[in-house]
Amino acid sequence: MTHTHPLRVYYEDVDLAGIVYYANYLKYAERGRSEMVRALGVDQLDMKANGIVFVVRRVVADYLKPALYDDNLVVETVISSLKGATMVMDQRILRDGDVCFEARVTVACMSLGGKVTRFPAEIRQKLDIIKA
Repeated sequence: MTHTHPLRVYYEDVDLAGIVYYANYLKYAERGRSEMVRALGVDQLDMKANGIVFVVRRVVADYLKPALYDDNLVVETVISSLKGATMVMDQRILRDGDVCFEARVTVACMSLGGKVTRFPAEIRQKLDIIKA
């Protein structure tokens, strides 16, 4: 199941050429992931209060077409793999159906002390709902 998150490109997002600055695609992807877990009912502040957080372990990204000032974009996110303590999310950022950016993001569940830990059962159950 694919989660979608719409967004607009603002002036602050672009470089001198009027093209979205490359690092901002990673911010857009983060927003997509955050909105996906929120929509599933995973409260990241509650997770932190219970001593665990999600952390990005790895990102592989491809920049395919430029997005420009005032473009309407859609961030698509799907969980392609879910293991004991990690998940892989495939993300695309599209403009009018054209893919501008693709990324494969590995996210780990970690204790506040920095140790990788298994997803709690209730969180894993929610994440399983959207897994491809």
